[in-house]
Amino acid sequence: MIPIENFFHKLDTLPELLIYLLLGLSAYVENIFPPIPGDTITSFGAFLAGLGKLHFMGVYLATTIGSLLGFLSLFWLGGYLGRRFFMEKNYRFFRAEMVIKAEQWFLRYGYLLIAFNRFIPGIRSAISIVGGILRLKTSWVSILALLSIALWNLLWIIMGYSLGNNWDVISARLSTIMARYHLAILILFGLFVIWIFAKKRLKHRQ
Repeated sequence: MIPIENFFHKLDTLPELLIYLLLGLSAYVENIFPPIPGDTITSFGAFLAGLGKLHFMGVYLATTIGSLLGFLSLFWLGGYLGRRFFMEKNYRFFRAEMVIKAEQWFLRYGYLLIAFNRFIPGIRSAISIVGGILRLKTSWVSILALLSIALWNLLWIIMGYSLGNNWDVISARLSTIMARYHLAILILFGLFVIWIFAKKRLKHRQ
């Protein structure tokens, strides 16, 4: 049994309340440290709901609340530490160029970036930090982040809920699905950046 399968097997044997807490914690930590596979764990929680071992709404609420608290924790941290701290430290998960890129997007899209943050791979955590650095209104950030997280989690949980007894087959493909999704999004953003750059160059020449 591979490590992730062993983890899922142990998770399945835990008390129901503890599983909800672990699902919420994984969703929280996944926002703080994006490489952690929180979405896969969320889908497994929905899979357990599909088997009747957990409640669909319980999984949904636990993961949504966990994700929202994770996003807001970084938002508050960004406001508390300020821009200079992240520029000088240049942490692996919050690199200076990520912060700068998020700032540029905020200048262009404003609060709309918060509404779509959950669907943007790579700099999702930087978006929450920069939102705090820019001193955005906590009320609006909370509402828009909740909408983004709620939709994203609903999609993942519905997928996990529908797996039934096919988890062993599907779980091996989740990482591939997410890798392709991230690649597609990055390509689209790359093309968008190229288009903006080309547009500015053309305007400059004119």
